[in-house]
Amino acid sequence: MWKEKNNTLYRKFEFKDFSEAFAFMARVALAAEKANHHPKWTNVYNKVEIWLNTHDAGDVITAKDNKLAKIIDAIVAA
Repeated sequence: MWKEKNNTLYRKFEFKDFSEAFAFMARVALAAEKANHHPKWTNVYNKVEIWLNTHDAGDVITAKDNKLAKIIDAIVAA
């Protein structure tokens, strides 16, 4: 579930192992590039944390962030 935290949408994901986490990140990277909206994220082994906000709107949450969050949710559900 996404949470609003410090003017960002935040979510932590946990996978079975590093390979699953990295595959998820690759799918998100392709979707983010297509949307021209790139997340801040970290990865440590099987955990991925993502923060979304719109830099050119003053680092606040916008419709672009909500749209990308829904796309990421669909990637996880697939």
